[in-house]
Amino acid sequence: MIETEKRSLKRRVYESVFKTLVYASALLTVALLVVLIGYVFVRGIPHITAQLLFTAPSAIKDTIGILPNILNTLYIIIFTLIIALPIGVGAAVYLTEYATNRRLISVVEFATETLAGIPSIIYGLVGMLFFAQMLGFKTSLLSGGCTLVIMILPTIIRTTQESLKTVPASYREGALGLGATKWYMIRTIILPSSLNGIVTGCILSIGRIVGESAALLFTAGVGTVVSGSIIRTFSRSGGTLSVALYMYVSERGEFDVGFAIAAILMILVLIINGGAKLAGKKLKNKA
Repeated sequence: MIETEKRSLKRRVYESVFKTLVYASALLTVALLVVLIGYVFVRGIPHITAQLLFTAPSAIKDTIGILPNILNTLYIIIFTLIIALPIGVGAAVYLTEYATNRRLISVVEFATETLAGIPSIIYGLVGMLFFAQMLGFKTSLLSGGCTLVIMILPTIIRTTQESLKTVPASYREGALGLGATKWYMIRTIILPSSLNGIVTGCILSIGRIVGESAALLFTAGVGTVVSGSIIRTFSRSGGTLSVALYMYVSERGEFDVGFAIAAILMILVLIINGGAKLAGKKLKNKA
């Protein structure tokens, strides 16, 4: 009896210690996020002006503007997601629902995990050699967008695949038992049930697109010209906000402008992520 009480006491102590560590870890994570965002906002927001947001930089007038960088960032996000999302989700659906060769599945999963761990500077070098030089896209937003498509594909594939695996097998068996075709089952049951994972992959991908600078310096360049058409924009060199942040801070020592761009980046990411979450909820409710 005494021995049992001792074990029970030890168990309660272990559980209390474990809960304390878990709560402390969660609190530390939230605190770091709040401090980081707060510091960037405090340093950056006072330097955000209408001239900075809505004009292009001018050497003649000696003014700084990031309108071209904001537009380039939005263009490259939309372009990359339009191409990468269908391919990534389609590959995940194939690997989870159709593929039967375990060796092939293992090879593809190993390849995606390896691609996810490759440094971005290598993607930039390969993108410069392949897209900019071999395919003749030159240093342009098109070369940068194609490079980012390859970079974020592993993230989308793996997050979607893991989300598809969480859908209960009974859903599949029930749909097939009622006479539904496999594609109809995937389209109406499996994909809606795994929307959270797809949205998560989308959010992670947006974060990598917005924060990428090394690869884009090699492929997209640092151009700051507002073009009259989207086609012309993608055929020219164009620097994103992260590239502009790097250039203003490292090349010109404009730390105030750097913090302003960092604050704009944080606001942009929060807005896009919130929009992606809201779109995911609405799609799930409709399904």
